[in-house]
Amino acid sequence: MSGPDDIGIPAEPGPRRLDIPRGGPLEGAGEAGGARTAREARAHLRLTDCPPRPPGGDEHRPLPEGPVAREELARLRRVYRPVPGYAAMRERLRRTHLLALCGEPGTGRAWTGLALLADLTEGDGPTEGEAEAAGGGVIRLGPGAAPTAQRTERGHGYLLELPADDTDPGPLLDRLRAHFAEREAFAVVLVADGPAADRLLSARRHAVPYEPPDAAEVLDHQLSDLLADKPAELLDLARATAARPDVAEALGLDEPRPGEAARLAGHLAAHAEGRLSDEGLRERCRAFAPDQARAWFDGAGRPGTLPAALPALRTAALRIALAVFNGSAHSLTAEAAELLTWELAVTLDPQYAPGRQLFAARPGAGLAAARAVCGDGVEDLGDASVPVRAVRFQGRRLASAVLYEAWDGHHNVRGPMARWLRALCDDPRPQVWVRAAVAAGVLCARDYLYGFVELLLPLARADSPVQRMAAATALAEAARDEGVRPAVDGLLRGWALGDDEHERETAVLAHGYGLAAGSVRASLEELARLAHEDDGRITSYSVLRLLAGTEPEAVLAGLTHWLHDTRRPLRDLALLTVLRAVTTRTSHLWGLGEVPELEPYTAWPLATALLAARPGSAPQLAELLRAALTWARSATAAEDALVGWIRRGARDDRQLAVLYGFLPRLAHDGDEPLDVRAATRIREVLEAL
Repeated sequence: MSGPDDIGIPAEPGPRRLDIPRGGPLEGAGEAGGARTAREARAHLRLTDCPPRPPGGDEHRPLPEGPVAREELARLRRVYRPVPGYAAMRERLRRTHLLALCGEPGTGRAWTGLALLADLTEGDGPTEGEAEAAGGGVIRLGPGAAPTAQRTERGHGYLLELPADDTDPGPLLDRLRAHFAEREAFAVVLVADGPAADRLLSARRHAVPYEPPDAAEVLDHQLSDLLADKPAELLDLARATAARPDVAEALGLDEPRPGEAARLAGHLAAHAEGRLSDEGLRERCRAFAPDQARAWFDGAGRPGTLPAALPALRTAALRIALAVFNGSAHSLTAEAAELLTWELAVTLDPQYAPGRQLFAARPGAGLAAARAVCGDGVEDLGDASVPVRAVRFQGRRLASAVLYEAWDGHHNVRGPMARWLRALCDDPRPQVWVRAAVAAGVLCARDYLYGFVELLLPLARADSPVQRMAAATALAEAARDEGVRPAVDGLLRGWALGDDEHERETAVLAHGYGLAAGSVRASLEELARLAHEDDGRITSYSVLRLLAGTEPEAVLAGLTHWLHDTRRPLRDLALLTVLRAVTTRTSHLWGLGEVPELEPYTAWPLATALLAARPGSAPQLAELLRAALTWARSATAAEDALVGWIRRGARDDRQLAVLYGFLPRLAHDGDEPLDVRAATRIREVLEAL
């Protein structure tokens, strides 16, 4: 994608001469740094990472409203272990009669609340007949749902849940505290992280931050309880199964939350007892991340008016932005989330222009609500890498689960997401547009009919070269799906034959990934067919990208075949590609497949990198370069390119060693002798090093 390095002598002008290809299809924008970005985007968004809901899905269900059953209280006494700060919370509840626990659902808040209430209402423990009523009950707070004198029994405990749309619950909790104190009863209020929790914690009256227990301890206690009356070897088997790599990979979470640990314990116990097969266990584990995504978005649409809905929309937008930018710089993710928040907000209420929150009451609370953490990271700039504050999900399956749930489960979110991705695909930074393009391709594979109209077509027809490259990237990514590939291949064939220049260029660029046509050889055939359309300018770049891909041998064979073809466009395509190979840095030629053998040489020209990583490519590269140097049509450009290649290699002893091993083959092998002028010039450059 970049021009030649250190070539100070321009090619001689002439009506029938080839010039060194200068620049790439992005016209200088969005070039450097795409390799690492593409690799990370592919790693985080996988088509197979979001399985369908398993039969009899067991996603987390909250405690039912009403009295807590005797069996639940008995199990609570057996397995519950106090969380950090438990004693202080119990004392505060005893004094004030009301305590708000602020934390994320699924972290064990409800069980901690029940344990606190049981401690204060049961004393030495209820009799068998009193057990069901002693813990009070679970109440969902909402319009008309607040406890009344008739519903509140003296000395009982009540677990309450604050509505998600209540952003200023202070006055309500003041009334509730007076109510329960008057009746010598107790209440624990569960408050999810967000504006309500921020207000309560800032006021320091009713609330405490909830710190969840260690998930590993929860898992072990639950297993011990579930298998208490079984042979001891079953408990050992369940513990060993929990540590198996395939189970951890299927779960896809860095650490399950306490509620998830309890569910996992049930699956492990069933597996140990023979009631669940290995594959059945993995299937259950693969459902955890999708279940988390469903729980996140189920409440994101309430309430349905702005500005009350804005906090929930911001959280939803952050989760979706993390799905696309997982592992990237926090600044990029945060900005993308704000842009998506705006799209969601104006879709919900077109007459309301949302602003941005300048200062958060509790910095970092938003990341916690998305199960995300910040850490040290690196962003690739092509020539160098820079340290960044990176942000990522706490689990590799969460990104796919969130993106698919938003796209598949909530149709009206697709419009703002599509507009958001198209805008990101016009960002000149590859750290932004590459991730957005890969995500667009993944979503198009989920629903090609919708994605074609809302994502692919607008990008391909755009005036921006970055957006056209993004369209090509998205099409190639979508073509990974075998069911979608024929549609993509047919689309590109139609564009290649059409009159729209932008669509033809997008088709050429898409074939550079070697995915849309089904194979590298098929893509080479398509590029050969299109070579006459642009005199090899863009087609040679796409062939070069294929040469830097997973099957360079097939590409070299194709180039050699074109070299001997009687059609000038094909000979020129081969010559232009080899000129690009000695002048283009490998890091600029990233694709959508893994090529680990080239990783140590990404800063080198592609030709040098291939010679180092794949020594068997030397004979064909020598034949191609020799032809470029000896044919009058390309000789001047090839001499200039070769001299620049050698001069650049002189800066690096490793590159120089590769060239010293290759240049004798270039000068002496083959049937055609090297042009005397070119050989003399190469010799002079080598002597001057």
